[in-house]
Amino acid sequence: MSSKYAKVIVNPVAGAGRTGRLWPQIMGLFKTHGIRFEHDITEAPGHAIELARTAAEKGYEMVVSVGGDGTINEIVNGLYAAGNIGNTLLGIISTGTGGDYIRTVGIPRRYEDACRCFLQPKKRTVDLGIVEYAKNGHREERLFVNFAGMGFDAEIVRRTTQQFKALGSMPSYLLGTLATLISYGNKNISLIVDGQAEDRRVCTVIMNNGKYGGGGMFTAPQADLADGLLDVLIIGDLSKPDLLRSLPRIYKGTHLTHPKVAMKKAKEIEVRSAQKMHLQADGELLGEVPARFRVLPSMLNVIV
Repeated sequence: MSSKYAKVIVNPVAGAGRTGRLWPQIMGLFKTHGIRFEHDITEAPGHAIELARTAAEKGYEMVVSVGGDGTINEIVNGLYAAGNIGNTLLGIISTGTGGDYIRTVGIPRRYEDACRCFLQPKKRTVDLGIVEYAKNGHREERLFVNFAGMGFDAEIVRRTTQQFKALGSMPSYLLGTLATLISYGNKNISLIVDGQAEDRRVCTVIMNNGKYGGGGMFTAPQADLADGLLDVLIIGDLSKPDLLRSLPRIYKGTHLTHPKVAMKKAKEIEVRSAQKMHLQADGELLGEVPARFRVLPSMLNVIV
């Protein structure tokens, strides 16, 4: 396949079906701008991984994600699985629910503006995270572009995905958060950050590569996509009233001054718990702890 072609991978159900409705206009813009491309439509969760892997193996030098942060995550995992992720440019047109990753990486939210990025593409090389975790008694591995978390954070993803996602970005996350707040209990964990171990009781632990997560939360104001480190947000043993009062601060990035909130920069983090703790990456529910997180420096080339 000619390397001048782009492979566009479209997740029509992203953004509660918004992507499927917008795709004809986006395809029209590609043609108007003279971008040579072929496209595939995903048919089920995980399909974008296979499509991206095949595209990379066939030698497409550009793979474009049309969908949400979960679509980006699948495509990056597919490129990585092909074994030559450094040779492929990732383009992003964000049409999903959250749109957190593009805020940090510097890609316009409006799809019309995002399409123009391909006319004079600039490359930005960024880090990725990788997590090993437990699922049905097995060890699995997954890359993440933006953030991964466990505890309260992953429980919100579980609730949002299963119950509220059709309502759109902000309402779904808020309702998922409130539903989780009612039922969730803090967990006792062993946390090992770059070899330093401590036992503590936490509400949530989030590994941030980007600055934003959870549909606009400013979780890691100091995060840098290219510093070779993950920003580890540890929200300690907050009571439910305190957590409810503090939630608005996460949207402003002022939560770091809370006495029970800590932020650390690290290359490798392990989390263990005797209690069941769900795990999410880029807003997709993966499995459970125990989990080990590592940074993969300068791994991905993104068009901005």
